[in-house]
Amino acid sequence: MSRGSVALRAGVFGWVSLLVALPVGVLVVRGLSDGPAAFFAAVTDPAAVDALVLSVWTAAIAAAVNAVVGTAIAWTLVRWDVPGRRVIGALVDLPLAIPTLVAGVLIIALFGPQTAVGRLLVDVGFPVAFARPGIVLALLFVTLPFVVRAVEPVLEELDPAEEEAAYTMGAGRLLTLVRVLLPPILPAVAAGAVQTFARSVAEFGSLAAVSGNVPHRTLVAPVYVLGEVEAGNTGGAASVSLVLLALALSLQPLSAALARRAGARRAH
Repeated sequence: MSRGSVALRAGVFGWVSLLVALPVGVLVVRGLSDGPAAFFAAVTDPAAVDALVLSVWTAAIAAAVNAVVGTAIAWTLVRWDVPGRRVIGALVDLPLAIPTLVAGVLIIALFGPQTAVGRLLVDVGFPVAFARPGIVLALLFVTLPFVVRAVEPVLEELDPAEEEAAYTMGAGRLLTLVRVLLPPILPAVAAGAVQTFARSVAEFGSLAAVSGNVPHRTLVAPVYVLGEVEAGNTGGAASVSLVLLALALSLQPLSAALARRAGARRAH
């Protein structure tokens, strides 16, 4: 092994360690520095528990909805020559190109209590901005590309002849969907859904604007962590952050395995 190769590997390892491993290590040390009892007290505080639960179930809804809608969008982009297909594709990627805070501001501008639509929704008992529906809507916006972009390449590799053969043998649309189309794309759909869930649990920018941040009602875990930092409770903030970190790390191998499985199906 040449000296240049050794130096390059050492530089890469040092850079990644500086950007990722060191901050994570500091977070673990700070979160556990006051002992297990303090950590347990921090993560079982009622406000922290409610914030974590809210983050998890809203993320689960976003993952489930985007699994269905994202697959439908990917199918439309790949299989149908619809007018404006390139525009639709660009709009799908838009959430990746703008700050997530902007997404929250957009939702407030559309559904805030100062708008006619927002007032109407409040009157019928279904407020969106500064309420839980606004949280879900913001998560759906910022995570829209994940399932779409995970499913698209798999659909592009599917041979339409398999569907035609199924129809020729008398299979209806539903049976063809279940037996021919879904099995190859399910790993990609699941991988995109897991990525959506992980991204949603960690979302901060849009939710800081649109949720209202009311403890026990609309305060999500990342915003709760910021509040604890601002209140001087860095230990409690680090403890709750460790829970979010553990959740993310547990999902990473699952997402990677599903992505590999989707890639293996494409290769075949």
